[in-house]
Amino acid sequence: MNKYQDEIAKIIANQASENSAKTLQSDRNLVTKHTLQDGTEIVIKAFKIPNLINKIAYRYFRKSKAKRSFEYASKLSELGIGTPKPIQYIENFNWLGLRTSYYISSFVSYELTYRELTTDFDIADHDAILRAFTRFTYSLHQKQINFLDHSPGNTLINRSAEGYDFYLVDLNRMEFEPMDFETRIKNFAKLTIHRSMIETMSDEYAKCTGESYDTIFNMMWNFTQEFQNRYHRKRRIKNKILFWRKKKA
Repeated sequence: MNKYQDEIAKIIANQASENSAKTLQSDRNLVTKHTLQDGTEIVIKAFKIPNLINKIAYRYFRKSKAKRSFEYASKLSELGIGTPKPIQYIENFNWLGLRTSYYISSFVSYELTYRELTTDFDIADHDAILRAFTRFTYSLHQKQINFLDHSPGNTLINRSAEGYDFYLVDLNRMEFEPMDFETRIKNFAKLTIHRSMIETMSDEYAKCTGESYDTIFNMMWNFTQEFQNRYHRKRRIKNKILFWRKKKA
């Protein structure tokens, strides 16, 4: 039990009328920032209510996203990887299965995310950040951390006297196991569509591993294109389904 448990429970119970809450994300899941009575800033992630199959699965067969987020954050902290400090997870069940769930962590103030690197090439230390991020990813791989949602918005970045600090967020999809070379390079596939950034990351990862730059770049570029093709194919199918639903309505 953490010392904030009762206060957090009250915030969640009254979240609809919580005036001090700041919404950080509201698409699939609701992510809000709150300030506790002692001044501690926290983030509450309210996961989307699962469908019928997942309601049952999360009760009897699989850990919920909230529980996985808490456990993975705890594991990352043990391994010395930056992530907002895990505080608590909450699961509410009914007779059928999981109803609602929440993951609570500390709030980390940050200067930018990896996403800004993909949209603003005028950042003065763009190359240095990208190379440091590549070394950070290499450290994840060396510690047998496969961050399956290694995507532009899921790494927070701060500049520091030592260089750069990185914090992983959105943690519910992660594996802790040895990674072969192909899996390591594939881990970069969701990050950017820009060839120049992939060239830089390939160059830095080659320095980290001692492997051939050409081999790494060709693999990373191919995996990136494969991911983009799958992503856009799914979007086209989804848009067609929405179109026909609206037409029938």
